[in-house]
Amino acid sequence: MPVSSAAAPAPGEKVVIPVTGMTCAACQSRVQRTLTNTAGVQDATVNLMMGNATVTFDPSTTAPAALVETIRGTGYGAELPVPDRSAFEEQAARDVVQREEFSSLRRKAIASGIAGAVAMFGPMLVMDATWMPYALLALTLAVMLWAGRHFFTSAWAAFRHHAANMDTLVAVGTGSAFVYSVIATVAPAVFTSHGLTPDLYYEPVIIIIALILTGNAFEARAKRQTSTALRALASLQPKTARLERDGTDVDVPVESLQGGDVIIVRPGERVPVDGEVLSGESAVDESMLTGESAPVPKNTGDRMIGGTINRTGALRYRATTLGADSVLAQIVRLMRDAQGSRAPIQALADKVSAVFVPVVISLAIVTFAVWFLSVHLTGGSGGTAAVRAFASAVTVLIIACPCAMGLAVPTAVMVATGKGAGLGILIKGGEALQRAGDVTTVLLDKTGTVTEGRPTVTDVVLVSASAADGGDAERARLVALVASLETRSEHPVADAIVQYARGKELVTTSPESFTSHAGQGVSGIVSGTTVAAGNEALMQTLGISVASVRADADRLAGEGKTPMYVSIDGKLAGILAVADPIKSSSLA
Repeated sequence: MPVSSAAAPAPGEKVVIPVTGMTCAACQSRVQRTLTNTAGVQDATVNLMMGNATVTFDPSTTAPAALVETIRGTGYGAELPVPDRSAFEEQAARDVVQREEFSSLRRKAIASGIAGAVAMFGPMLVMDATWMPYALLALTLAVMLWAGRHFFTSAWAAFRHHAANMDTLVAVGTGSAFVYSVIATVAPAVFTSHGLTPDLYYEPVIIIIALILTGNAFEARAKRQTSTALRALASLQPKTARLERDGTDVDVPVESLQGGDVIIVRPGERVPVDGEVLSGESAVDESMLTGESAPVPKNTGDRMIGGTINRTGALRYRATTLGADSVLAQIVRLMRDAQGSRAPIQALADKVSAVFVPVVISLAIVTFAVWFLSVHLTGGSGGTAAVRAFASAVTVLIIACPCAMGLAVPTAVMVATGKGAGLGILIKGGEALQRAGDVTTVLLDKTGTVTEGRPTVTDVVLVSASAADGGDAERARLVALVASLETRSEHPVADAIVQYARGKELVTTSPESFTSHAGQGVSGIVSGTTVAAGNEALMQTLGISVASVRADADRLAGEGKTPMYVSIDGKLAGILAVADPIKSSSLA
């Protein structure tokens, strides 16, 4: 068989580069197109909502520093990502930037709105003031130089790089109206000599800037809201850890931990970092990772995952994986990459956005020409025709300013992945979302998803029952003893038994002794009676045979229930069965 001589491309390295200055889909398309055509770049994805570029590159051909310079060459800002920074630190830094962006846009939108109201109602209140046009000129100039400054700087940067973006439309539209108004203010004879009224357009300029800033502020708020799920995931990591140092326990910041440090985690506390159990027995709630509500038994040598919750006993473990390499950090990074990923349908929006601005400018020129000719040919003077044509062309430029095309798909991906994360569903990216519409079969985790995630007692089986009352008294005694013992346990099954006993109005007492057997069950002494409850492994450890009720246990297990053997004073007494009820919202 012939062998192809073409070698497969070597797997490249990936880098996420923060990009500033992008304001619309045209900006995004320009940066992505430039990166894609750069030598050594295998794949490039630019996300307007996230404000970054994810680039896969061949390290033998190019480097992150060169990619940053390539982005800067397109007229946008870019910085090298901070090395060895965890996903938690990256998210915290992004939160600060997004918060400052939203606050700045909100201030500018409010101030511009107030200025617009003054420009609108001021001339009505001061009818004959000759100084009013100059006051409006000054007010409009202040708004343009402060609140709307970035529209003009962005448009100029695009122009210098022989490109155009949405800010180009805003700058050309408002700038043209402002220049027209300035001429009408300082040299009205230019218009009156042609029999025209020197109309002023200061008010529309301010209001247009205010409206677009308001839209930008809403977009900035949407960015913050879509990061809520990421912040919630990042918050699962505790801020401090209890470090064993020189025989004493010391609380230290998680950031100061190093591989090999010995950490103590008590019942009810979150595990600070990944590691390996050195001593102790417990059950750990790993539902944040697995979705399984039942705690996982932990013994010497077992793996610990940061962000999970220690439920029952104290554990002493050694830190093994820290920072960006931890499981929780990788989940946060997966969510961040998913929110920044592109759905296939985004390619269509990119194609339209790439030609949108030139098309709009062309339409504005055509509009000017059509209006000028139509007014002039119907008897209007050249000056009148020019004024009406100018106003119509500016209108075309202005109404095209908000560009939803480049924001719609990224926003949908960010909202969907964020909402999914909040519900415990990790979505890998935009492509997976787009293909979800073709899904015909969905596999669900049972516990906590299809079921309530709260076990309840369903059956109480006795080894031998009294003929007098059908064993009711003996069942009540068995439940009361086991419930008393389980009051010292934090396992969900223990809580189910305690709640069942309270529902039956049975009296429980605090056990004189209690031992938790990780992965097997519990044992202890209640009111002088030795009680044990757990699985068959625990009964074997205690030397108790379960053969007499094995058939009952198999039947209960076949019904989807979990049988728990109970021994009293060293003898098998019966079985307690628990089950997780199906949610009412789950379809049969």
